[in-house]
This record gives sequence, C-alpha cells and structure tokens, in this order.
Amino acid sequence: MILQILYNVWNIFQILLLIYLGSTGLYLLFFAIASLFKIPRRHQSNEKLKRFAILIPCYKEDEVIIEVALEALNQHYPKELYDVVIIADNFHQQTIAELEKLPLIIFNVQFEISTKTRAINYALRNLPDNAYDAVCILDADNIMEADFLFKINSSISKEYIAVQGHRVAKNTNTSFALLDAISEEINNQLFRKGQRVMGLSSALIGSAMAFDYTFFKRLMQEVEVVGGFDKELEIRLLKDGYKIEYLPDAYVYDEKVQNVKVFSQQRRRWLSAQVHYFGRNFLPAIKALFKNGNVEYFNKAIQYLQLPRILLLGVLFFLTATSTAFRIPDYTAWWLVSFAITILSLIISVPAKFYHASTLKALLYLPVGFFFMFLSLLKIRGANKKFIHTKHTFNAFQIKKN
Repeated sequence: MILQILYNVWNIFQILLLIYLGSTGLYLLFFAIASLFKIPRRHQSNEKLKRFAILIPCYKEDEVIIEVALEALNQHYPKELYDVVIIADNFHQQTIAELEKLPLIIFNVQFEISTKTRAINYALRNLPDNAYDAVCILDADNIMEADFLFKINSSISKEYIAVQGHRVAKNTNTSFALLDAISEEINNQLFRKGQRVMGLSSALIGSAMAFDYTFFKRLMQEVEVVGGFDKELEIRLLKDGYKIEYLPDAYVYDEKVQNVKVFSQQRRRWLSAQVHYFGRNFLPAIKALFKNGNVEYFNKAIQYLQLPRILLLGVLFFLTATSTAFRIPDYTAWWLVSFAITILSLIISVPAKFYHASTLKALLYLPVGFFFMFLSLLKIRGANKKFIHTKHTFNAFQIKKN
C-alpha cells in the first residue's frame, strides 16, 4: 500500500515536471523557428536627426573608461547632435583628470549605495531640460559600432519609444567568455528577434538600448532598484502597453565573463532578479491577460517562470540519463523528446559563426557552468537587494567584428 502511494506520488511529480520542462522546450523552439524569419519593418522617410544623450554609468571602471569614452566619441553622427555623459562613481582622481581632457560631460560622484538607477537618475536630474530628443544607455565596457546612433535614430518614434540594439561579444578569449557570447546570441535570437517576428516586444538587456528622452526621464523618476534594472523598465513598459523595438544590425560590443568566479557572481545576480520579478508579476500578469488582453506582460511573466537554459539542459540531461539507466519505460521516451526539443531550439538559435572547434572545446565546460549555476540558485537570497559589481578589464578589448 505504501509503495503504491509512493509510486503514484512519483508519477504525479514526473508528469508535472514533464509539463513544466517540456513546455519550456516547446516555448524556446517556437521562438527559435520564428527567429529564422525577418522582422517586419515599416518604411520610414524624412527622418529628423535627433539629439542624443549617451549615458554611461560606471562604478570603479578606471581601467576601461578612457578607451570606452574615446570610442563613444567616434560615432559617424553629427558631433553637435550627441553628448557622451560619464557618471563616474568612485573613480580615481587621475582618471577624472584624464576624462576632463575629452569633450565629455562628466559627473564625478560617490554614492553611499551605488546602483545603476541611482547613477542614471543623477545624470537626468543634472542635464539641461529639453536638451535632448533621445537617450542611449551603455555599460562601462560597451563599444558602439560607428553608425549605431544613425540606426537608433531611424527607429525611435511614437510607436517605438524604446529600442534595443544588438549587443554582441567584444571578446571570446576564454571558454567561459565564448559560452557567455553564445548565450547572449541565443537570447538575441529567442527573446529579441524571435519575439519581434511574432509581433511581440523585444526583451531589454540593460545596455545598448535607447528611449525617447522625455518619456525615459519621467519613467526613471519612479525607478529605484539595486538589481534587475532592465527587468524593471521592461515590466513598466509592457504593463502600460508600450512596444519595444529590436535592431539586429545595430551592434554594441560587450565584454563577456572570462572565468567561473565572475560567471557565478553575475548569474547569481541575474537569478535573484528573475525570481524577484516572477514573484511580483506572475499573478498580476495573469489578471492583466484576462482583464485587458495584455499578452506582452503575460509573455514576460512566463519567461520569468522558466529555468535558465544551462539549468534546463542540466536537469533534462540528468532526468533523461537516469530514466534510461534505470529503465523507467513510462517516461523515458518523453524525457528524450523534451531533451531533443530543447537541444534543437538552441542549435537553431546559435549563429553559424560559432560553429567551430573552439565552441566544441567550450562545451566541455558546460557541466562546470551548470554546477556553479546550481550553487548560485542556492545562494540567491538577498542578492537582488545588494550591489554586485562585475569588474571589466582592458584585456578584454578585442572587438570581434560581425
């Protein structure tokens, strides 16, 4: 009797797990296939050149900021129509002196609690009112391609007051950096291009993005978060019915994590933000779907419900392997199908440029990544409430042109 009860409980658990993990795989496959098609575009003509504020919030980024600032000043865009604004939090005075030699706007600050939102809001409060039409947000290590602002300028409109550029790897100098670069491109295909092809909004990343200036300044007055800055903006936009555009040909180069320690810290912060925003938004998103037909908000809540892909792969591999090894006939085929669907969705989403020998070598580190991702999952409590800094290095300044 007890054995039968345990068997029934185990069956129910496996069914629920199959539904959860299998539906995640199907969700990824749906947008992976969608990403193979072009994003529908509306022709725009007689575009007025907008005046941009390029905001670069930085925390102790003395090693890379000079090079980043010089690159930001090299846009193929009229010099009088954009300002590069550095919010330098806890910088050495020598670095500030070097920055002051360049045609930049510099805010030399020292916050008691440093956050990206705090730095951006400080700049917005101290920049002249009505001086700009649009704002572009970069991270301290980001390098824009030379015509990035031209491409962004043509997309910001009444319909799209928020635009996400295509952030790609600046460096692939280690196996972890390569895995991080591939992960970013999978995100770009699934949650940016794939979603736009299907008429949904692009996901935001947190940098390489631009907004209507007046709208963004008003929006940011209500935003004060430690982690998950991009998620906070995204939720507010989608709840209010705004559409987020994605430009796959507007590149910004971003440093990828180079070792397991940085990987673990970064993913811990991301996991914490995902759990936090899932808890806050899942039930309201369901209500908004049925009450207002807000599919965008509900879709975002569904994404927060899903396991990160490296955990998804690890769990599916484990369940498939154990089911096969212990000959559990009721579910082995289903686990194999779920695993195959997930693998297929990722294969479709990885750009062709990553299909080389170095990627095969990097894949050997996936179990290490899974292990540290699992440890991060166990230690996410409170990570969303404290600032976790990812230090950038000049050694990663190896831009990989697309």
